[in-house]
Amino acid sequence: MFKIPISALVLIHTADLQVLIMERADKKGFWQSVTGSLEYGETPEQAAIREVFEETGLDATQYQLQDWQVANRYEIYPHWRYRYAPAVTSNLEHLFALELPKKLAITLAPDEHVQYVWVDWREAAQRVFSWTNVDALKRLGERHQLSL
Repeated sequence: MFKIPISALVLIHTADLQVLIMERADKKGFWQSVTGSLEYGETPEQAAIREVFEETGLDATQYQLQDWQVANRYEIYPHWRYRYAPAVTSNLEHLFALELPKKLAITLAPDEHVQYVWVDWREAAQRVFSWTNVDALKRLGERHQLSL
């Protein structure tokens, strides 16, 4: 069955904007936040909660999950298009943030990620590979500045 070309991206962070990023198992050097496609019948928020649990072992319902009501459309990298129906070339990614009380230990899904780090949002924005992840991290920094 083909993947749905709609996904959720979740920035997991602390109040002082330490952000969790993980290195992909299938692409060495590709760092990212939690992200994943919706399953059939699932809302973006449900996907965000499920993906956080699958990729980190964290229960997002126990923390402050925010739907930023932002979605970015991007071109699916050619090397990942086989996962989608023929002629599907773009994905719509919904943005969420999950604030934790402190940096927590993460349980990685070994088939998805090989390592994780907690870094300042600015460093995270320099290390992640997708422009939508960079955009989300910059939005996180801007939101924090506005709340000061």
